[in-house]
Amino acid sequence: MAQPVQNVFQALDQAVAAAVATAGRSVVQVGRGHGHAGTGIVWADDLVISSSFHTPDRTKVGIPAPSGNGDNAEDIESREAEVIGRDPGTDVALLRVAGGGLTPARFRDLDGLAVGNLALALGRPGRTVRASLRAVGVLGPAVRTPHGGKLDRYVESDRQIPRGFAGGPLIDADGAVIGMNTRTLLRGQDIAVPTATLQRVVVELAAHGGVRRGYLGVGAYPAQLPPSLAQLAGRDRGALVASLEDGAPAAAAGVVVGDIIVELAGAPILDPDSLRLALGDRPGETVELIVLRGGTRVALRATLGSRP
Repeated sequence: MAQPVQNVFQALDQAVAAAVATAGRSVVQVGRGHGHAGTGIVWADDLVISSSFHTPDRTKVGIPAPSGNGDNAEDIESREAEVIGRDPGTDVALLRVAGGGLTPARFRDLDGLAVGNLALALGRPGRTVRASLRAVGVLGPAVRTPHGGKLDRYVESDRQIPRGFAGGPLIDADGAVIGMNTRTLLRGQDIAVPTATLQRVVVELAAHGGVRRGYLGVGAYPAQLPPSLAQLAGRDRGALVASLEDGAPAAAAGVVVGDIIVELAGAPILDPDSLRLALGDRPGETVELIVLRGGTRVALRATLGSRP
């Protein structure tokens, strides 16, 4: 029995090393100032994605030479790069790298992925690629982030990623990128922004420099509803409209100062934060607003604007 088991481990060992070598060609070092460096993933010939929270507007990236994955210090070439778009809602920054000629990573969707599948986090905070072996710990449905973004799936590996790995890839056993590692998007959780989200966000960043989000044009405060209004609204909290921007979608829809917004496009509104999240990915949509006004439940139609 010992020999077959040894053969299995040797095969696994070789497969993991090959996956790192393959993916490592598309993992770059991203300078973050004050002597610190992090990681990025090559998206296209002259484009790199990395962590928005950690990446300065102008920086240098360390590019592995075409001959290898950069395991030797002399294999790394330093290039100028600048951020052409960033989205704090998903922690994605898109950089354009001078000179082009980069090796794009191979990305995959999450079909066929399951909790317990082998995964590796890769980083290049130094001049060589580094790997951290882990497993897919949580695989869940879409989730909103506190910064107004939306992740198409929730993906978390089974332990904290090492320092300097944020912005780098989480790869499967074949070297395909599952997502981009982030440490600061959700407090206390090291998650991977999945490929579907990256694809959607990069298109927006390349075209607009940011991700357009729904805009209503109100200033709001949390409102605790008395029992009579809570029964009318079906909830005990809402967002009290304290100000309106002239000509904004809310004003055009007939919202007035003093209204309490309790629902938008079917989503319950409990406070200004939930209002912002409900607006998130609806730029240009016409939605139904439910407000409480003078003890009456009023339905309004608002065509949302968009802002990066």
